Amino acid sequence: MTSTDTTSKKDFFTVINERKSVRKYDPNVSISKEELRDIIETAGKAPSAWNLQHWHFVVIHGKTAQQRLYPIAYHQQQILDASAVIAVLGDLEANRNTDAVYDPLVQQGQISKETKERIAQQIEMAYTNKQYVRDAAFQNAALAAMQLMLAATAKGWATCPIGGFDVNQFKQAFHISDRYIPTILITIGKSIAPAHHTTRLPVEAITTWVEQ
Repeated sequence: MTSTDTTSKKDFFTVINERKSVRKYDPNVSISKEELRDIIETAGKAPSAWNLQHWHFVVIHGKTAQQRLYPIAYHQQQILDASAVIAVLGDLEANRNTDAVYDPLVQQGQISKETKERIAQQIEMAYTNKQYVRDAAFQNAALAAMQLMLAATAKGWATCPIGGFDVNQFKQAFHISDRYIPTILITIGKSIAPAHHTTRLPVEAITTWVEQ
């Protein structure tokens, strides 16, 4: 199997316009663990509420692992042909990241201990609301998922977000704890056919201006 490592830099708007949902991949092209790690590192720089980074990535990398995922994703061929599939999970217990996120800032003198404690109290209060917990897991994981696809596009890879899969079967097959909720699968690989043509609604149809 061949491996592709694309390092050329692209203009931001080129990346935005090039990103398409590609469903047909060259099954003979592999992607290295190192490049996947680089893409995930970039995805992890997405913004998140209180910087709690409400995401976790499960990388299904290798034909045997992808074969396990294939029936769970309703036998979509792209699952098998892609170079890898990345599942983006939302963290339902992201409040547990508070110390890891804020203690270094206290140690570096960026914030006071009192400020950190006040933020921690705000977070714990928010996490008493079950609806907020679920919403935050999905919203923030979605930011990371989009950033992951853009990072992959910038490196010359094609991607496709997949919402069609059995969440419960995925959790069982890949031993996902109840802390996390699977939100989306992202295939990544080299395209062998153009993405489907799509149209976009005009700005006027998707925008409401409030100017007074």
